[in-house]
Parts: sequence; C-alpha cells; structure tokens
Amino acid sequence: MGAATGQDLTAANLAFPQSGAQPAPVTLPSAATIAPTGNPTMVSGTTAIGTITPPIEGAHEVVLIFTNASPAAFTTGGNLANQPTPTQNVPVRCIYNPITALYYIKV
Repeated sequence: MGAATGQDLTAANLAFPQSGAQPAPVTLPSAATIAPTGNPTMVSGTTAIGTITPPIEGAHEVVLIFTNASPAAFTTGGNLANQPTPTQNVPVRCIYNPITALYYIKV
C-alpha cells in the first residue's frame, strides 16, 4: 500500500462514523459558494447557496446543518441539481455525482 494522499485524508473527514482523530465540525457562513471540509458542516447566515465546492474528486456526501432560524436557501446556477428549502437544525444530505458534477440534495 502506498502512503495516504490528500484526497484519502480528506475523504476520511467526510466519512461516518468518525474517530476522535478527525477534525471537529466547522461552521461556515452562508455564501453564494461554500467549501465544506468535513461532516457535519454547520452553516450560519441567510445568504443563498448556489455552489458547493467539492472537497474531493470522487462521489461523496456532505451533510450541512443550518443554524439560523431563517436559514439560507439553495439557488440555481451552480452545481446543485435541486433546490429544497432547509430547516434550522435539520441535517441536509448533499450527495455528489462526479459524472454529472452536481450535488443532489435531500432535506
């Protein structure tokens, strides 16, 4: 086996379950583009999200938890296949398909 690469190490940060060696969840401010680095990722603010920067190249899942009472919405024009309405403190599953380069979102 070869040494772990950056992609391999980042993939471990997206996996469930995680060990205590993984980084703690981070909070990102909502923005037109967000770049999650692990699971779950907390999202604050009310700016609509249109693009999620994939943290790895292959198929993966990112879980977002919106912390604002009136959470940010998802918008068209980026790499989101659908735009459901999130609810505060309810996990949102974002599944990336590298063939289509789109995230499919389940609230």
